[in-house]
Order: sequence, then structure tokens, then C-alpha cells
Amino acid sequence: MFSQNVNPTGSLTVSALVAALPLLALLITLGGLKWRAHWAGAAALVIAIAAALAGYHMPFGQILDASVFGAAQGLLNILWITVTAIWIYNLTVKTGHFAVLRRAFATISDDRRIQAVMIAFSFGALLEALAGGGSPIAICAVMLIALDFAPLKAATIALVANTAPVAYGGLGTPMTVLGQVTQMPPEQFAAMTGRQVAVLALFVPLALVGIVDGWKGVRAVWPAALACGFTFGVFQFAFSNFVNYKLCDIFASLASAAAIILLTKIWRPRPQRAITPAAALAAAGQDTAGNHWPGPGSGGSGHSGQPATHDEPAEDTRRDVVLAFAPYAAVVVLFTLAQLPGISTALDLPTIIFNWPGLHVLSPAGKAVAVAYKFNWLSATGTLLLFAGIITAIVLRIPPWVAVRTYGQTLRQFGWAIVTVLLVFGVSYVMNLSGQISTLGIWLAQTGPFFAFLAPVVGWFGVAVTGTDAGSNALFGNLQVTAATQLHANPVLFASAGSSGGVMAKMISPQNLAIGTAGVRQVGMEGVLFRKVFGWSVLFLLAVCVLAYLQSTPVLGWMRVGG
Repeated sequence: MFSQNVNPTGSLTVSALVAALPLLALLITLGGLKWRAHWAGAAALVIAIAAALAGYHMPFGQILDASVFGAAQGLLNILWITVTAIWIYNLTVKTGHFAVLRRAFATISDDRRIQAVMIAFSFGALLEALAGGGSPIAICAVMLIALDFAPLKAATIALVANTAPVAYGGLGTPMTVLGQVTQMPPEQFAAMTGRQVAVLALFVPLALVGIVDGWKGVRAVWPAALACGFTFGVFQFAFSNFVNYKLCDIFASLASAAAIILLTKIWRPRPQRAITPAAALAAAGQDTAGNHWPGPGSGGSGHSGQPATHDEPAEDTRRDVVLAFAPYAAVVVLFTLAQLPGISTALDLPTIIFNWPGLHVLSPAGKAVAVAYKFNWLSATGTLLLFAGIITAIVLRIPPWVAVRTYGQTLRQFGWAIVTVLLVFGVSYVMNLSGQISTLGIWLAQTGPFFAFLAPVVGWFGVAVTGTDAGSNALFGNLQVTAATQLHANPVLFASAGSSGGVMAKMISPQNLAIGTAGVRQVGMEGVLFRKVFGWSVLFLLAVCVLAYLQSTPVLGWMRVGG
């Protein structure tokens, strides 16, 4: 039995410095030295193990066991989701229907700044609402490449866009987890978080336009970006506060897309340079392995072996368009059905829950630390996506052996990204179970009332390590509530601020950087991508910190939930 000690050195500041070493290693190796993500993850894991062993005196066997436990969590909660989501995308590329989908988006506007907002923000938010797990980053990045965006710019746009919807991703999973770990109603946290990230949503589309075309682009298309962000924020706030937080991103994403479509009917931005033919394999009708598959092509004939490019205008039939959207419609329908009481219960019946063998950890309060592994193989998000992929293969008439081979090609596409996810999840669980995470949180909580400003930073560090807002909430949710209680502050505000700040780190977490580079076939460029998004991450984080602090004061105290 290992008992956690949050202050093993006798000085909380020194202990916090020791605990921060793995995080600093990630930031320095990725941002400063531009290492590949898997090497950065390996270095962070070695340092986390050394800190747990020498600094926190955790038995070496349990340290290794904790890292394996973390890798197992990453396998089910991230990789199973993301690889399967990209597999569905690859199936649509093989049949040429992805090109049809791209052209359908292009009909909304021929301005790629607006296309970037529509795809990365609105469509990406829908994917985040349904699946999460990094799938919006990879899918949206590839869609942007097909519209002639450079690979790393496409990944940058997809990563930055994947912020505002994350707090309610996977049908509200982060809020549900926050309620579970704090034993408080998740609806309270969802409502408070909606009063923070909904404000952020107003500015994210503007930032995306700036990434695409600089300040000149913002001046040209700000009405579309503002309409998208404002509509998204209004629906996100309304659903999280008054309807159902599990559905808020679904309706917010659809409403924001509708706002852009309606606006473009009556308004056009200033002309921009003509769009050149797409440079991506997807636009050339190839899958990630460079293979072709007959599908709808010029005039929808389905005999050219590749979809038409901008040089070959396609006359897509209504049937082609319906089939192009069918995979995502299948995802929407399946995930909606999975939430119905009777069906969700049936899906959960074969779930296996067990305590991870070999891990026996006590918290500083003397209570056993939860080390349960939930193997929900049937109800897991990745499994539902697998069912959607099978439906996709049937609808698009893809032979079973081709679908299976495509899954293998998708796994090879991810390559070292898979290793990165497993390594970084190992880091997060070693840090958590050894007590390093708690040390950092308690050290920050010593700042008194100013902790309202730092509460989002705690969540930011949590997501930087775990890659998910739900994982950060599981690590720090109870700590935020405890700190608020000690400071006689609002626990709902502190915990929600942690979740809101956490989503700003989604774009810099090694797992998502690896997913982004794998999706655009730029594996090994994670350090470069990190440098492109880090400034946006910090800027948005500071905005949330200021907002949360003002909400803790009379200035914006009227925005709080629960007084």
C-alpha cells in the first residue's frame, strides 16, 4: 500500500517544482527543442517516473503499473475513438464521397475563410459533441486540406477551433465527470461553464479567420465570423442553462452553421484570390495509402475512379450528396439512440468494471484512490463509431475486406501518434497516483482569493497532460471544490473555471498534436505545430482567467451559479 504525500520535501514550493518537471519537459521539448511528440512523451514519462520514485517515494512496481493503467485508459478513451473516426473518413475518401461532401460545403461560400469557419468550428463542434476524442481535429484538418489549405495550417485551424465545444464534448462527458467526482449536480457546473465558454465562442471564429488570412481577412469577413460565434454562444448558453447540457453543442453547432448559410444568402465578403486546385490526396480521390476507389466523379458517373477536382467541375446528384452526408447522419442517429434510457441500459449491461491489479494507493486523507477500469466495450464511443463505420460501408457498398484493409491502413497512418497517446496517458496517471498532480493544485490554492484567477490554469495543466477535459476534471474537480470551500468561495465557479480553462490546452496537449499531424500526414512535426498554437492557447486561457476572476467579484458576480 502506497500513501500519497503531497509535500514530500517539506516545502510545498519545492515539492511543486518537482511535480512540475514532467510538464516543463513536455513544454520545452515540444515548443523549444521541437522534438517529435513521442520522444517528448517518452522524456516526460521518464522524468515523471523519476519524480515519483525519488521525490514521492512511490514503489517502482506501482509506478510502472500506473503508467500501464494510464496507457490502457488512453487506448479505450482516445485511440479507439479517433482511429475509428478517421477510418470512417477514409471510407468516404475511397468511394469519392468525401469530395462530394467538400463540394457541398463549397457551395455555401466560395470564400475559404468562411469555409474554414464552417468546417473547423461548426462541423468540428458537431463531431466534438458526438464523439470527441480528437476526431474533430483530424477529420476537419483533412477536409481543409482538400480545400487547398497547407497541411500544418489546416491542423492549426482545426486545433484552435476545437476549444469552445470541448467542455460539452462527447454528449457532455466532462460535465458528467465533474459531477461524479465532486458528488454535486453536473447541471450546476454545466450552467456555470456555459456562462464562460459561451463568451469565448464569440471570438474563436474571428481567430480562425485571422489564422487563415490575417487582419485583412478579419476585416473582410467579420460579419460571418461574428454571426457564427454569436449564434453558437447563445445556443450553448441557452441549452447548458435551461434545456439539457448533453445536447447543447449539437444544437449550437447546427445553429451556427445555419447562421452562416442564411447570412451568405444576403451578404458577400470582398473578393479574395481564386481558389487553386486542392493539393491534398483527398481532393485527388486517394485515401491515406494512395489507393483509388471508384465513386461519384465528373457528372456523378462513378466511373472515373476519382472525384472531380476544381479543374473538373462535378455535377453531383442529390443521391451523391445524400450518400456523402450519410456517414455523419449515421453517427448522429446512433449516438442519439444510445442516449435513450432503455438502449443505454442494454449497451451498459456487458460493461466490465474492475480495480486495476497491483495498484493500492491511499490519498493523504487515508482514503483509497479510485483505480477502477471501466471496460465498456459495447457502449464506448469508439464502438458506436465502429457501428457507424459498418453502416457507412454498407451504404457506400464497400466490400468487407476493403473496409477491414482500410482500418489497417488507418492504423499505419497514425503510426507514432499511437505511441504518443499511450506515453502521455502514462505520464498523467503516474503524476496523478503518485500525488504530483495534487501537489500542483494545492500549491496554487495557497494564493487565496486570487485562486479564482488561477483556477483555469489548474484545468489547463490537467488537459495539457491528459488531453481531455473530462480527464482534467477527474483529476482536479474535487481539488477545485475543496479549495473553494477552504476559501469560503463558490465551488461551482472554481470547478467550472477549471473546466473552461482546460479546454484551452486541448490544442497543445501532445495527444492532440499527434492526432493532428497524423491526420494531415505530417507525423514528426508536432513541435512546429505546438509553436503555431501555443500563443492562441495562452491568449484564450488569460481571457478565461480574467473572466473567472471578475465572476468571483461583485463586478461580474451576477453571472455566477449558486450565488
